[in-house]
Amino acid sequence: MSDHPEAPVTPVAAHEPPYYLAVFSAVRTQDQSGFGETNARMEDLVRNIPGFLGMDHAQTPGGLGITVGYFRDPDALAQWRTHAEHRAAQQHGRAEWYENYTLHVAKVERSHGFVRADGPATE
Repeated sequence: MSDHPEAPVTPVAAHEPPYYLAVFSAVRTQDQSGFGETNARMEDLVRNIPGFLGMDHAQTPGGLGITVGYFRDPDALAQWRTHAEHRAAQQHGRAEWYENYTLHVAKVERSHGFVRADGPATE
């Protein structure tokens, strides 16, 4: 969910399955008044949900934003889905900040990662 340019460019690490994903894809409206503050608050809140594993975010030049939240179990995901402040932000988003969005929830059955041992190539 972060729009912070100084955020590290690294994906959330692979976790031992099973775990759950919430994939939120959206196109925002022109008027984003208050979005940044609310987004930062939502990031703070979700990090305090027991079972929250991390989040990845990407934005295309054309305006499609994709946020993937990772959760240990359905209970952690349900806590986030039903959190009162998150519900209020969702309502505000539908009313003001989003042209359209989709949400996909999935159970991860396989997960692995890769990290180059010698670091990035330099010239």
